[in-house]
Amino acid sequence: MSSANDVGAARRGLTAFADRAEASSPLYAHLASKAAEDDDVAGLLAAAPDPDGELLLAVAHRLLQADPIHPLTRYYPTPGGFDGVDAETWPMFRTFLLERAEKARELLVSRTVRNNDVQRATLLYPALSAVSKQAKGTLVLIEVGACAGLLLGLDKFGYRYHGDGGEQFTAGPTKTPVGLHCAVEGPGFSGPKKKLPLGERVGIDPAPVDVSDEDELAWLDACIWADQPERVRLLRTAAAAQAKNPPDVVAGDGAADLASVTERLPSDAPLVVMNSNTMAHMGEQGRTEYVAALAALAEQRPLWWVSHEPYEQGIAEVLPGRDDLSPGGGEPLFGVLSIARWSDGEPDVTVLATTDLHGGRMTWLG
Repeated sequence: MSSANDVGAARRGLTAFADRAEASSPLYAHLASKAAEDDDVAGLLAAAPDPDGELLLAVAHRLLQADPIHPLTRYYPTPGGFDGVDAETWPMFRTFLLERAEKARELLVSRTVRNNDVQRATLLYPALSAVSKQAKGTLVLIEVGACAGLLLGLDKFGYRYHGDGGEQFTAGPTKTPVGLHCAVEGPGFSGPKKKLPLGERVGIDPAPVDVSDEDELAWLDACIWADQPERVRLLRTAAAAQAKNPPDVVAGDGAADLASVTERLPSDAPLVVMNSNTMAHMGEQGRTEYVAALAALAEQRPLWWVSHEPYEQGIAEVLPGRDDLSPGGGEPLFGVLSIARWSDGEPDVTVLATTDLHGGRMTWLG
């Protein structure tokens, strides 16, 4: 039985998620806001260690995957639905979830939201391209918060960037199963290198995901918002493309294990440490420790830090006071793409772009 305080925390988590989803997911914004007003549904989320509203929607998505003929699927584009939100959406969702309350609680207790958004490679690729021009050599790469490691294969994807003046820039191999598009606003973007000189690479994650396990891959599917089926297609395509040569992702902590994981890579090569939509999950102390680990490592070898995070959970640690990089009240959350280096212990940060969080659009500043 959930306490009143637990339900209150769950309701707040659902409201916060509804606000986040409003700009890009009408379905999830509607369901989360309705769930925040319903003690029975919010009470399910109260069982979770972290009452994140996104987790409840991921659990419902996973349960619907197991029952694809249920009428609720008509509102879920990922299994083929095409109806928009209407007066029946919430009552049908509520009944579906409460009828599966026991299974829902099991998932809410045992699972956390995991994402390995392949589309974010469109943001990271130009940043790595900029680093390679500075480093003048083959880069070695560590991704912190790698999840299943799909972004470690970003040099194998094809890219097309669409400028706001009608320009188009392409990069990556021409024959690849993973083709990505990104809209670019702002002056000065001339496209990244056609080919990225990327050598050995490794990922770090507290709980690496094995996409050869269909249940694990299905959970990654479920964590994608159900009215964004293109993200599911890209996830599945990238996972299949890397199946014969799976990425190396080790279990560990981005701060505590960064130095030891670095020892797996050639010491004479320029090192890039990369993270995307990861630092918010570290907590304030964890972010401070992570940045300190980067600074310490930069004293030992050439290091570039490529970061794509919301400002307050990312480069605010090394570039404080940039209110222009933080959304104002009521504005949707966005990411900041940056490169940082250290000299004599002091960080030097270049802000390249502001972006949507999933990688479909960026405003170039660099």
